[in-house]
Amino acid sequence: MLVPIQWLKEYTKVDVDIDQFCDRMIMSGSNLETVELFGENIEKVVVGKILSIDKHPDADKLVITKIDVGAEEPIQIVTGASNIAVGNYVPVALHGSKIPGPLHGQPKKPEGVTIKKGKLRGVESFGMLCSASELGFEDKVIPVVHKDGIWILDEEYPLGMSIVEALNLKEAVVDFEITPNRPDCLSMIGMARETAATFDTELSYPDTHCEEKGEGKIKDLISVEIKEPDLCKRYAAKVVTNVKIKQSPWWLQQRLMYAGMRPINNIVDITNYVMLEYGQPMHAFDIRNVKGGKIYVDTAKEGETFTTLDGTERKLAENMLLIKDEQRAIAIAGVMGGQNSEIQPDTQTILIEGANFSADSVRSTSKKLGLRTEASSRFEKGIDPNLAEKACERVCRLIELLDAGTVLKGAVDVYPKRKEAEAVKVRVDRINHILGIDLSAKEMIDIFHRLEMKTMHLGNTITVTPPTVRLDMETEIDFVEEVGRLYGYDRLPMTLPKGNCEAGKTKKQLLRDLSKETLTALGACEIQTYSFVSPKGLDSIQMADDAEGRKVIKLLNPLGEDTSVMRTTLIPNMLDVLARNYSRNNENVAAFEIGTIFFNNHHEGDTLPEEKESVCIAVYGLDKDFLALKGMLTEFLNKLGICECRYIPEEKVETFHPGRCASIEYDCTEIGIIGELHPDVLEKYEIGARAVCCELNFDLLIEKANTEKFYRPLPKYPAMTRDLALTVNEGNCVCDLESIIKAHGGELLEKVTLFDVYRGKQLACGTKSVAFTLTYRAADRTLTEEEVSKVNNKILVALKEECHAVLREM
Repeated sequence: MLVPIQWLKEYTKVDVDIDQFCDRMIMSGSNLETVELFGENIEKVVVGKILSIDKHPDADKLVITKIDVGAEEPIQIVTGASNIAVGNYVPVALHGSKIPGPLHGQPKKPEGVTIKKGKLRGVESFGMLCSASELGFEDKVIPVVHKDGIWILDEEYPLGMSIVEALNLKEAVVDFEITPNRPDCLSMIGMARETAATFDTELSYPDTHCEEKGEGKIKDLISVEIKEPDLCKRYAAKVVTNVKIKQSPWWLQQRLMYAGMRPINNIVDITNYVMLEYGQPMHAFDIRNVKGGKIYVDTAKEGETFTTLDGTERKLAENMLLIKDEQRAIAIAGVMGGQNSEIQPDTQTILIEGANFSADSVRSTSKKLGLRTEASSRFEKGIDPNLAEKACERVCRLIELLDAGTVLKGAVDVYPKRKEAEAVKVRVDRINHILGIDLSAKEMIDIFHRLEMKTMHLGNTITVTPPTVRLDMETEIDFVEEVGRLYGYDRLPMTLPKGNCEAGKTKKQLLRDLSKETLTALGACEIQTYSFVSPKGLDSIQMADDAEGRKVIKLLNPLGEDTSVMRTTLIPNMLDVLARNYSRNNENVAAFEIGTIFFNNHHEGDTLPEEKESVCIAVYGLDKDFLALKGMLTEFLNKLGICECRYIPEEKVETFHPGRCASIEYDCTEIGIIGELHPDVLEKYEIGARAVCCELNFDLLIEKANTEKFYRPLPKYPAMTRDLALTVNEGNCVCDLESIIKAHGGELLEKVTLFDVYRGKQLACGTKSVAFTLTYRAADRTLTEEEVSKVNNKILVALKEECHAVLREM
């Protein structure tokens, strides 16, 4: 919100310099972006009058002018301007003058641009005629009549007078950052209210009294019907006759320009002025084009087309709110008017509209049409319906003051459900407790009154009724904030937080920290990626069409295709990171991410999507193969107390290489999957190295984790070992053999260690040799050979019966 300080002072007195003003406003909660000082870099630019214009002898596009600048002799200036005429009053930059720029396509310079005399095609020029942009105004705010040439002044100012003084160009404009919860501050009156509260000064409101000298009754010319009261809370209208379309006076144009808007003509400028003043968007219709003298507020038909004021034909959807007459649409409610009802140079009677439209409706319409305007940006944040009538009256008052027309008596005002101010009870001790201060109820009431809030005090409770423009004041904590910011954030004492905080982190938080520490210690770097992803990622990892991960949640208002769904797996994001590292010649990468994935289970009757936490680890590079990642994973799981997991081969997981993929089971539950990525997947991500990846259900890991440590004394008695070299079929998994050995080893079997897997000519086709070391020990005695052999034989029998495993013959 651009706030010109001189304009602000019309509503409240501020007698401090701009630095103090900004500091105080910041401390009372008004964030500001920038401060621009107009007129600071303008020196020796004066008012001049064009006495003559002659052709340049050697340049068709240049002319030689004689300019009276109040000196003894006129000065000669060569210019290429085509919009000047003899008798025009213009800004003249003399030799040695300084202007803000931009000049000849160069950017605006903070220190300004110095103008010197020179020769143009052999003819001396002793200065320069200035355009509005060269005096510091942006192209987008220059009045229509001046935007393509020299600034032609609208009055006969004293010749030689400083242009800064003549046009009162010295102004400070503060750009405030308005948060979405404070739409009332998107107006000059709103910022004046904040200023008056901050500096404890009086606030005065604009004059809205209309003389209404027009003849006739407004009801004979126009009527209004709201067919969608949920989308249009109020529609107020007044009629002005004998309209004279012309340029606005300089003071009005100047304020619009400083506030970031281009002056058009007096009627349009007045409606824009009042929008900036009250925060209530206004619109003027040429009443000749309101067919049947009837206004309907209704939704569009699907596929209906409408041409807006910018000349663009737009296709509408059925839920978009329109302003219609008896035959067609004449405006898109809250966004932009129609070309078929705009003000024309010969317009004589106009309808002034001050309406209140649903924030959600305007926001949706604006987004779908890709059309955002000053009006829509205000409506979509919410506006007080009670402003509509006052804003209409203010428009009409300015029309009278500028002699731009005659206002008819009365108004049309359709207001189905009036918005009333709602009182909220706040506790004095609660406010003091939260802010850490000790204010009396009287001091708090004074703050509320500065904000134009009504109060009733009884004991420890203050009943506060905020003005209806304060849409953000709903609960007690909102009023706590008001007291805090106007008391002064810089004055609040620095205290330590108080409370009954119970011991530290939850189990899940502690295990998450442990997981990150362990994986980092194992050489992996943590990454964090977005939850919003592209649906193409699932195609890139070749996920099956019927897979659970295809149940994505689509966003209603995505920023684009690449962020249009919620992720159901971390693998595509992980591969994006690997691909980025590979493209930057990072030869060895190990990365992990712990993040949330989301599943669309609405079809199962749940009201909310299902959220799960997942952990993904991936590696590529030298010695970064399947076994390397399996080793990292085993160490990681052991750290969580999840030991002796089973790795079961998987053949039909499209993301991974066939034969180099396994599901991971623990306690008869699948907790994840590990595998070398499929070559086709790597090719899609342009990764030219073999890469291995695993993804585990982190919620299950937390559920099954057991990090509690138990002390066991060192063994007193020796162990006995037996080596078993077994010949088994190629399809038998080592984990199955280990399970059988442990199941039949009883209490004496202390440890099973795999030390060899052999395939060769000595073995029959389709078989392999698997060798284990079995360690036996008893806690209370030294084992005998007979005891160990008995258990060993029992294991061999079980292996033969269940897996057809036999001792290998040498």
